[in-house]
Amino acid sequence: MKPTDIAAPDYFHKVVDCQWACPAHTPVPEYIRLIAQGRYSDAYMINWKSNVFPGILGRTCDRPCEPACRRGRVEETPVAICRLKRVAADFKDDIKQRLPHPGAKNGKRVAFVGGGPASLTVARDLAPLGYHCTVFDGDPEAGGMMRTQIPKFRLPNSVIDEETGYILNLGVEFKGGHRIESMKALLSEKYDAIFVGSGAPRGRELDIPGRKEAAANIHIGIDWLSSVSFGHTDKIGKRVIVLGGGNTAMDCCRTARRLGGEKVTVVVRSGFEEMKASPWEKEDAIHEDIPILNYMVPVEFKHVAGKLIGVTFQHVKAEYDAKGRRNLVPSGDPDQTIPCDDVLVAVGQENAFPWIEQDCGIEFDKWHMPKVDPKTFVSTNPKVFFGGDAAFGPKNIIWAVAQGHDAALSIHKMLSGEDITERPLPEVDVSSQKMGIHEWSYDNDISIDKRFKVPHRDKVVALKDIKTEVELGYDVKLALGEAHRCLNCDVQTVFSTSLCIECDACADICPMDCITFTDNGEESDLRTRLRAPSPHPEQDLYVSSDLKTGRVMVKDEDVCLHCGLCAERCPTGAWDMQKYFIEMTHAGSTCPTKSRSAA
Repeated sequence: MKPTDIAAPDYFHKVVDCQWACPAHTPVPEYIRLIAQGRYSDAYMINWKSNVFPGILGRTCDRPCEPACRRGRVEETPVAICRLKRVAADFKDDIKQRLPHPGAKNGKRVAFVGGGPASLTVARDLAPLGYHCTVFDGDPEAGGMMRTQIPKFRLPNSVIDEETGYILNLGVEFKGGHRIESMKALLSEKYDAIFVGSGAPRGRELDIPGRKEAAANIHIGIDWLSSVSFGHTDKIGKRVIVLGGGNTAMDCCRTARRLGGEKVTVVVRSGFEEMKASPWEKEDAIHEDIPILNYMVPVEFKHVAGKLIGVTFQHVKAEYDAKGRRNLVPSGDPDQTIPCDDVLVAVGQENAFPWIEQDCGIEFDKWHMPKVDPKTFVSTNPKVFFGGDAAFGPKNIIWAVAQGHDAALSIHKMLSGEDITERPLPEVDVSSQKMGIHEWSYDNDISIDKRFKVPHRDKVVALKDIKTEVELGYDVKLALGEAHRCLNCDVQTVFSTSLCIECDACADICPMDCITFTDNGEESDLRTRLRAPSPHPEQDLYVSSDLKTGRVMVKDEDVCLHCGLCAERCPTGAWDMQKYFIEMTHAGSTCPTKSRSAA
C-alpha cells in the first residue's frame, strides 16, 4: 500500500466516527470537552454553527452519531452525545451577543416555502450575508414539524421559540398563516431564489374495509398530533389502537395516554427489532405501560352503524427468499379482533405538492418527488431549491439541517455568479497537543463508567399533563461523568517515520493491538497480517512510508481508541497526539475550492 496521506481533509474526519456519521458533521468531541470544562456557552455555539438547533436536537435527534461512537466498541453503550448536546443548551449563558448580526441588504430576495428546520437553516446562513429572506408558512409560528408534530412532553414550546427566534432575529421576515398555493404565483413575484422546505405533510392512508364508515374515530397520526399541538384536540377514547412502528406512532401512543387513553396499544406489521422507531422511543412507550404487538396486519375496521368498535388483524410471519428479501405471509393463526374506541394511523408520511404546477419548470419523478440534485439541492428550475423532507422524503431534523446548509451554499454561489457544482473544501486544523516529552493537553484517562441514565419525571406526574416534559436532562454532575466517557477520537495518533527506531514499544503497549510492524503488501493481504482482526474495511489503515528495515507501520483506525499510550511509551517521539478540527463550509465561507491540506 502507498503511505497514507493524512493531509487529505477527509482522512482524519472519517476517523472521528461520531462527527463523520452526523449529517451536519458537528465537532462532537470538541463540544463534549468544553462541557467537561464547564464551558457550556462555547459548546452551544459550536453546535449552533453546525446543527442550528442544539436545544431541540438535544431532545429529539435520531442520533446517527451514537451507533458510530467508538465507546460502543469497548462497552455496550456509546456516549450519550445527543443528551450532552442538550446540556450545552440547558446550562449556557445568554448567547445573543455571540450570534451574527443582520447583514446590510445586498438587494437579493429569497423566498422560503415552509418554516421548518430546512428553511430556517438556509435563512440562518443567508440572512447575515445581506439576503432579504421571507419565510411563508401556513401555521402562525415558525418551527414546522418541530412545533406541530413533536409532543410538548418531549419538546417544550419555550425551546422552539428560543431557537427559531435566534434565526428570525437575524432580520428574517416570517409570514405565518400564509400558505403558498401556487408556485407560478410565487415565481411571478420575481424572487432571486426560492427554497422549498415544506416537509412531508401528508400521512399515509390505510384503505381497508370499514375505513369510510368508521371515519369519525379513525385519525391520521400526524394530523392528529398537529391538532393536539394547537389545542384543537384535547381528549380521546379510553381504548386506543395505534397502527405503525415509527417514531410518529410512538408520539401518538404516548400522547393518547395523556389525553384519556387508559388502554393504548401499538400494533405493528413487522417484528419488534425491525420497527423504524428509535430504540429509546420504544423504551419510553413501554415504560408508560403501552404494549407493542408485532407481526399483525390490520384487515378490517369493525363498526356498528358507523361507530368504531375494533380492528381485526391477521397474524403474519416473516419469510426470506434466496436474496434475503423479507416477505410477510399469513402465519396460519386465526384473525384477532381488538376492541377500541379510536384508531390513530401512523403508517408513514408522503410528500404532497398540489401547489406546484406542471408548467413551471420543475420536473417530478415517477414517485411524484421533485427531481433534485443530491449535492446542490437545485431542481430542474435553476431558481428553485428543495431541502429536508420535501427533497428526498421523511428523515430526521438533523438531515434537514445538513441539507439546508448545502442548499444555502448553492443559493449564495448562484446569486454570486459562481458555479454551484464547485463545492469549497472544509477548513481543517491539526495541532499537536504536546506540553512536554510525554504530556498532552487533554485528559486521556479512559473512564470505565457505564452510560449515565438521564433522569425522568415520575410516570404518574408525567401522564397527568401533556405539556410536562418527561426527560429532565443531565445535571452538571451527571453531565461531567458522561462527558468523561468520550474517548477524544478527534485527538489523532500521528506517526513520524523518520523518528521511528522500530523498537516495537508502541505495539507492545497498545491495549487494542491495533499497531503492527510488518512487510508491506496489497491491502487485502495486509489486513490478514495485522495483530488484531480487521473486519471493517470501510475504516482505513494508516500506513507509513518504508522504515529502515524495509517494514512499514500499519495502524488499523477502526480499532484504535486514541488513548495515547503509544505516544507516551515511544522513546523518540515518533508518535504525537494531534487534535483535528474540521469546520464544514457554509454560505459565505472563504475556503478555496482547490485541494486544502490538513497539515
